[in-house]
Amino acid sequence: MMKRLIPAVLIAASAFAAAPALAQDAGLTDPAGERVNQIIVYGDDPCPPSEGSTITVCARKEEEERFRIPKPFRDNPNASVNQAWSERVKAYETVGAFGTNSCSAVGSGGATGCLGRLIDRAYAEKRNSPDVQFGKMIEDERERRLSTIDTDAAAEQGRVEQIEKEYEARLKREREQAADAVVPAVPGQSVPE
Repeated sequence: MMKRLIPAVLIAASAFAAAPALAQDAGLTDPAGERVNQIIVYGDDPCPPSEGSTITVCARKEEEERFRIPKPFRDNPNASVNQAWSERVKAYETVGAFGTNSCSAVGSGGATGCLGRLIDRAYAEKRNSPDVQFGKMIEDERERRLSTIDTDAAAEQGRVEQIEKEYEARLKREREQAADAVVPAVPGQSVPE
């Protein structure tokens, strides 16, 4: 049984080792085509401004956190004192679970459910993590940018219309001045058209 479990553990470990690299590559360009720059700043450090189509999102942390180990890694999250009672009760639901997809050493195919359980646990930890959630911050920044599009477009349209009015008024004045300069008015003489 142990010989069968070792390859399964190695496959799961290699999948989790490759996951951070994939997550880093995916964070560079957003599905909307925008480049996303995710930065953690400490204390009063300035957040670099966004440039062009790049969204810069800064997560601000306390100055004391600059050289410390991140909070999620400081203590053991699996310790019983860090688990809610509802999670402790769920452990009793699996007492009699065995067989295929059960992730147990009892029955044939018991180890087949371990990878699924490991993946579910990883997603649950990520969802409940108190650490920085860049995805939410990116969405907020995108909403902030989109909220000003209509106002910016209306202001730009107003500027263009004002420039057009000034241009038409200048052309009209130039035509009137040119018409007055070409045909001098002589009393008693008809003006040719």
